[in-house]
Amino acid sequence: MSELTQRTYERRWWTLAVLSLALAVISLDNMILNVALPTLVRDLNATSSQLQWIVDSYVLVFAGLLLTAGALGDRFGRKLALMAGLGVFGVFSALAAMSDTANQLIATRALMGIGGALIMPSTLSILTNVFPPAERAKAIGIWAAVNGLSIPLGPVLGGWLLEHYSWGSIFLINIPVVVVSLIAAAILVPESRDAKALPLDPVGAVLSIAGLAALLYAIIEAPAAGWTSGTTIAWFAVAAVTLGAFVLWERRVPYPMFDTRLFKNPRFSAASLSVTMVFFGLFGATFFLTQHMQFVLGFDTLQTGVRMIPVAVGVGIAAPLSARLTARFGSKVMVAAGLTVVALGLGLMSTATVESGYGLVATCMIVAGAGMGLAMTPATDAVMGAVPKDNAGVGSAVNDTTRQVGGALGGAVLGSLLATNYSDAMRGPASTLPPEVTAVTRDSVGAALEVAAQLPDPAAALALVNAARIAFIDAMGTTLVIGAGVTLVGAAIALLFLPARAENEEASPEPVQAADEVEAPEEEPVLTL
Repeated sequence: MSELTQRTYERRWWTLAVLSLALAVISLDNMILNVALPTLVRDLNATSSQLQWIVDSYVLVFAGLLLTAGALGDRFGRKLALMAGLGVFGVFSALAAMSDTANQLIATRALMGIGGALIMPSTLSILTNVFPPAERAKAIGIWAAVNGLSIPLGPVLGGWLLEHYSWGSIFLINIPVVVVSLIAAAILVPESRDAKALPLDPVGAVLSIAGLAALLYAIIEAPAAGWTSGTTIAWFAVAAVTLGAFVLWERRVPYPMFDTRLFKNPRFSAASLSVTMVFFGLFGATFFLTQHMQFVLGFDTLQTGVRMIPVAVGVGIAAPLSARLTARFGSKVMVAAGLTVVALGLGLMSTATVESGYGLVATCMIVAGAGMGLAMTPATDAVMGAVPKDNAGVGSAVNDTTRQVGGALGGAVLGSLLATNYSDAMRGPASTLPPEVTAVTRDSVGAALEVAAQLPDPAAALALVNAARIAFIDAMGTTLVIGAGVTLVGAAIALLFLPARAENEEASPEPVQAADEVEAPEEEPVLTL
């Protein structure tokens, strides 16, 4: 046994700590930014369109580069990709904090996406290579829990920073975390790469970047432009053609960046689809819950962030526990059960009324978070277990891409349904208002409350507030039922197509047992990198 292999095995939990810290910095950053958007309107005079692109420029670059970044990590070294990503993320976080205009911030956020795309797949691919199969699910459970914690902790940290410092602090907070992560990674994280060192696939990289970016752009713009508008259909067509060309190219090129035959493996494809469904339902619901707590329950931004913590409680408890349960019941049962629990949480939330207090919200968040924790660990483990270790970076990138697409679809589709139902319900109440505010009142519950605050008649203002809140709650309930239904479809897919267990393959498209999968004797653990 080589000294490096023995040392790698002994330090695996320290390595996981470093990977979790690197993951946390990019996960928290995205959630922190959301609470700063009103401040950016005031300090940078950002328009609504600019606010959207401050958020979405990062998402487009991040999601578009994931597959390419994962492949580069496999080829040149996953530790190298991780450290390069941390460096890029840190530098452009500092530049983002110094932005003088909204357009500068949009540009620096896009460049931060390059760093995020290098970091995210590296963390999971390094984890897969450091931990032997018997411990991998447990490690992924911890990895998933850290990722889930960003949902509530980001708004809490962002709210606290904005109460005490300028908006630039939400980016400057990344710098010390990046520095610590870089130092720790240099010491504790082992290097690993594809031993075959195959040639690069630049055509595949360009096609994947263009296709994924077009798909995300279409999803992001669809709620504003209209799902059936010519622009939206055109972008979806560009995405379909480009991604189709990517698949055809990858099937013909001698050294593909991504082996598309993996989708024939139900362990890979069903688990990937399950991940998409989890993020579709939960991220769509998160969008509703923050509005519900602010505009119906009356909490401010920081109070809302604090009250999102039950999601983290559910995820934090269930994600590590799911590894043990999966060992007993199998991936099929646990992924389906987790998705069903997420659907239960969404369904419970759909019963909320204007009189419902925070207790119902907290209960639903714990349930949905627990479902996410139960499903994500076995689903992610199934995806990574279905990919050869030499291609772990690309496998991790596929897993991360499904998260991005699922979350973006959840926010866009469910958000569009909510907006449509709310607008229809407010048609009557808004018709009694002056014509210049009618459209604004039907746009969102937040806008309706602002209009109500400016009405001279207290009785009319109260009537508008009540009507807007009722319309929002009713629209949210209908939309959450749809979200729960989609999540249940994911549970059915897992039951029908996801194998119960890995069948002793580390997976390649052909079911053969990889040498890495053979567990070493307990007294002499061996890990092949």
